[in-house]
Amino acid sequence: MSMSIPELERTLAQLRLSGARDTLQTRLAQAQASQMTSQELLALLLQDELDRRQSRLIDKRYKDSHLDEKVALAEIDWSFNPKVPRAACFELQTLKFVSEGANALLIGKPGTGKSHVAKAVAYHGVQQGLKVVYVEADTDFGRYALADAREREQMLQRMLAADLLVLDDLFLAKRVSEAAAELLQTLVHQRHRRRASVLVTSNRVIRDWGTYLGDMTMASTILDRLMHRSRLLEFEGKSYRLKEAAQRLAIKAQAD
Repeated sequence: MSMSIPELERTLAQLRLSGARDTLQTRLAQAQASQMTSQELLALLLQDELDRRQSRLIDKRYKDSHLDEKVALAEIDWSFNPKVPRAACFELQTLKFVSEGANALLIGKPGTGKSHVAKAVAYHGVQQGLKVVYVEADTDFGRYALADAREREQMLQRMLAADLLVLDDLFLAKRVSEAAAELLQTLVHQRHRRRASVLVTSNRVIRDWGTYLGDMTMASTILDRLMHRSRLLEFEGKSYRLKEAAQRLAIKAQAD
């Protein structure tokens, strides 16, 4: 039995093999040009299908993570800020700390690249098959405080289920609500017990966390668990954001 190319494409679509369907004509032309065997052609079509499925899985994991951008460590201008712990950042991207059930704390001045590093590590985790949840701490903790009991439970369970939980810009506000503080304590406690990793970025020095939580005992409990198995990276130096703002102003001035 033989099929025309349109019939083959329809059959592949019915079998939900869209990756192979979309490349069928290209692969057939390639096979004819290079005198490819039927086995070689089939292998290429199957690889096309696997590649498409893998791409879709990554896209879904990225969407579910709530990351707001796809960034990489290679995009950072390391020469601008030599004080940024470059080697330690690339070590984080190996995700070894996640496999060990450890945490990572990125602490330092605003604009020094903490969030970029956290997002780059998180996106690499997405690409490697990890379930990642990214949280803008100030915004999402505020939303948690205003949510009803059902929504709070859904948010909590989503954060607990992640292989890697990223809490970005923790304590951006000088004070968090009581509900947000309790959420943070629950997350850290439960994930520590499960040996599930948390990556935190914050502009606030650790010794002041009790002030922002409004409870020194709670802060001590949180830090005890966060730092039990952790990598602490300190970010010093100049602000990338101020650099970029200065470049935009310079370009605008030239245009005017």
